[in-house]
Amino acid sequence: MTKKEQTEFEKKVLEQFMSGKNLFGEGGAFAPILKNVIEKAHEAEMDDHLDEGERTKCNKSNGKGKKTLKSGFGTFDIDTLQDRQSNFEPELVKKRQTI
Repeated sequence: MTKKEQTEFEKKVLEQFMSGKNLFGEGGAFAPILKNVIEKAHEAEMDDHLDEGERTKCNKSNGKGKKTLKSGFGTFDIDTLQDRQSNFEPELVKKRQTI
């Protein structure tokens, strides 16, 4: 993050905080950070799932889908990874789970 981006981010956080707006929900200053952390954790889970044993069964990553997360902070969309055999079960945010 550049100095300019950091300053803009801090300004947005302060404006939303002072106005009482939700910092994590849709349009919130922290929403992109939370989204990024969840997507990176999801990618790590998929990498762990697609170990050598799964790859020898011709299972590999097969694109991305979308998921809308509903949380106490509001809703936001994340990209979800899919595998060819559709046997990947994420642990961080399970299918049809509300956080």
